[in-house]
Amino acid sequence: MSDTKQTEQKPSRRKFLAAAATGTVGAVAAGFPMIAAAQAGPISMRWQSTWPAKDIFHEYALDFAKKVNDMTGGDLKIEVLPAGAVVPAFGLLEAVSKGTLDGGHGVLGYHYGKQNALALWNSGPAFGMDANMLLAWHKYGGGAELLAKLYASIGITTVQSFLYGPMATQPLGWFKKPITKPEDFKGLKFRTNGLAIDLFTAMGAAVNALPGGEIVPAMDRGLLDAAEFNNATSDRLLGFADVSKVCMLQSYHQSAETFEIMFNKPKYDALPAKMRAIIAGAVEAASADMSWKAIDRYSKDYIELQTKDKVKFYKTPDAVLQKQLTLWTDIMAKKSAENPMFKEIAASQKVFAERAVKWDQDTYVSRRMAVSHFFGGKKAAAAPKKKG
Repeated sequence: MSDTKQTEQKPSRRKFLAAAATGTVGAVAAGFPMIAAAQAGPISMRWQSTWPAKDIFHEYALDFAKKVNDMTGGDLKIEVLPAGAVVPAFGLLEAVSKGTLDGGHGVLGYHYGKQNALALWNSGPAFGMDANMLLAWHKYGGGAELLAKLYASIGITTVQSFLYGPMATQPLGWFKKPITKPEDFKGLKFRTNGLAIDLFTAMGAAVNALPGGEIVPAMDRGLLDAAEFNNATSDRLLGFADVSKVCMLQSYHQSAETFEIMFNKPKYDALPAKMRAIIAGAVEAASADMSWKAIDRYSKDYIELQTKDKVKFYKTPDAVLQKQLTLWTDIMAKKSAENPMFKEIAASQKVFAERAVKWDQDTYVSRRMAVSHFFGGKKAAAAPKKKG
């Protein structure tokens, strides 16, 4: 290119940029959003989780953001704030849908008050499925389409939702003394969330659905007699061992819960197709990584709770577990009769579960025999029987 042609082009380029800066070629600039984005530098997004900063759940949110940030080479930068930084934990869905936040990390059960069928992805019978199987239903059994339909039915059309992160079966909870029978829940001031509210209410408890960061302070002040949250690491970090020394393991109230990653849909749709593909891949990568990290961290903190914090763990009695299943049958029938979307989603889960769970149980060898052979097979203690 000759010097003359270069000289001729420089003024026109300066003129274009100057005009763009003053808005005189706004229509032209609007036709080249990718050019504008490139000139402006990385795309930044401000997120919030529904978890306290010290909880491992917030760490999972940070892990996902880092994967996206790294995989895009810094072209997309997600900053994740803890619960309450912008909105309360239970206000995340509305904040993301309105664009107050660009995205967030939580669970569908926290939206239970807007449509109780949302809790079928986090607290419900799951019909014998674990959380990984629930995610299989969500991706390959029609769950994702049903979730989009459900959101649209309550006017949520500006949220792009991704489910990931299979959670382990959650403990029955933390108590002042071991639970020995279903009747022990009568009159108990108890914390849970989602459809488990209906379950424990039916068992006779007075239920309060507090977000994670508020549970231990409420127990400390006597506003709660007992509570459940999620896992050994979260419970230890949040201080449950400071207010209770009894934890009951195994329950059907939340045996198949997953996390939700949310984007404000207009902002998500405006991203380049390649970046959206990276996000989809990062969701699945983070899901696997989260499940592996959970095994490592939860097993360590399970030991620490027993040795350092002097917590006694007991297996939930079979009578309590059977009562839960009986009540689930009644709750599901009642909710399905009241809510057509609830009925449709529950029926879809049940059809998928019937074949998936049978395959699972017929195929996988029980680990108990191997554990007994190699390590002696020590299990959580049974709750002590009451005298008289």
